[in-house]
Amino acid sequence: MHERCSHCHTKYKIEPSFFYGAMYVSYAVGIAFAFAAFVISFLLVGTSLINTFISIVVTMIVFLPVIVRLSRNIWINLFVHYDSRVVKTS
Repeated sequence: MHERCSHCHTKYKIEPSFFYGAMYVSYAVGIAFAFAAFVISFLLVGTSLINTFISIVVTMIVFLPVIVRLSRNIWINLFVHYDSRVVKTS
């Protein structure tokens, strides 16, 4: 993760434990990905339960970087307002 935004120069490390809240968001986003993998593999494709479990595990491993970044972005957007008209120079 970059230290500052390349466009508006917002500092991403607001305080040492700011992104601990992103872990809770990451849990919810991970559940959404796992549920989507379950629906696709078990209900739409019709695989067995063990194959469905394997597809959920593989989905969670493959999408881990996406889930982490998405949850951090959701968490910071709850507290930091972005205004595209104002660009910080320092």
